Amino acid sequence: MTQNTDRPTALVTGATAGLGAEFARQLAEQGNNLVLVARDTARLQATADELQRRYGTTAEVLTADLTDDRGVAAVVGRLSDPSRPVDMLVNNAGIGLLHNFDENPIDDERKHLKLHVQTAMELCHAALQGMLSRGSGRIINVASVAAFLPRGSYSAAKAWLLSFSRWANLAYSPRGVKVTAVCPGFVHTEFHDRMGMDKSVAPGWTWLRPGRVVREALADNERGKAVSIPTKRYKVVAGLARIVPDRFMAGPARRPQEPGVGSGGGESASG
Repeated sequence: MTQNTDRPTALVTGATAGLGAEFARQLAEQGNNLVLVARDTARLQATADELQRRYGTTAEVLTADLTDDRGVAAVVGRLSDPSRPVDMLVNNAGIGLLHNFDENPIDDERKHLKLHVQTAMELCHAALQGMLSRGSGRIINVASVAAFLPRGSYSAAKAWLLSFSRWANLAYSPRGVKVTAVCPGFVHTEFHDRMGMDKSVAPGWTWLRPGRVVREALADNERGKAVSIPTKRYKVVAGLARIVPDRFMAGPARRPQEPGVGSGGGESASG
């Protein structure tokens, strides 16, 4: 399909499942061209074909493992191409670890940190160069309500992304670039299934639908909000985390575990 250059272009990581797929769908529905990033080429192409058929958009496929330097470099290269500007970056790719920090292999923890922090930072840096030169752009970093809670290395990584996004929105919104950290709680996606989590540990009321999370995230980003916390229930969780002692918010320390409230915030690096 010939690209319609009159449309803005959004690059979405982890774009073949869960929140990433929903971001891609809603952005296509809004009239954006897409660059879809994930590790599974077949699923990427199927997603691209479906979006092009349904919405008449252009959906470019970019296969990349974002825990690998070569994969990150490929996406940085695409974001840095001045002949094909990217107007929006959605940093959605993520992974979860089932066990406590001390029980996880350090290589798994290193990969986890790289994807959630280093890769997100590098993609933001690459996207900002063109956005700032054009005086406009949008960045959405999918964090988690876990960023407000003391719950292991997942919360710590998401807290970095939250803090960075708040600062970046202050620094760059006057120059036309809006940056938003999206902080959902548990979301019905493949994220938990892939990490082997028993989803019954979380009550039914804690689970959100991807469509609502993405709608609120896009609207909050458009309004220039630095933080998007979908639903009143999770706004309450984030608010309590500021005043309730850590020992009450941390959860038990710990059986083989979910990464804590809010682990549905991203998708697997493979998409």
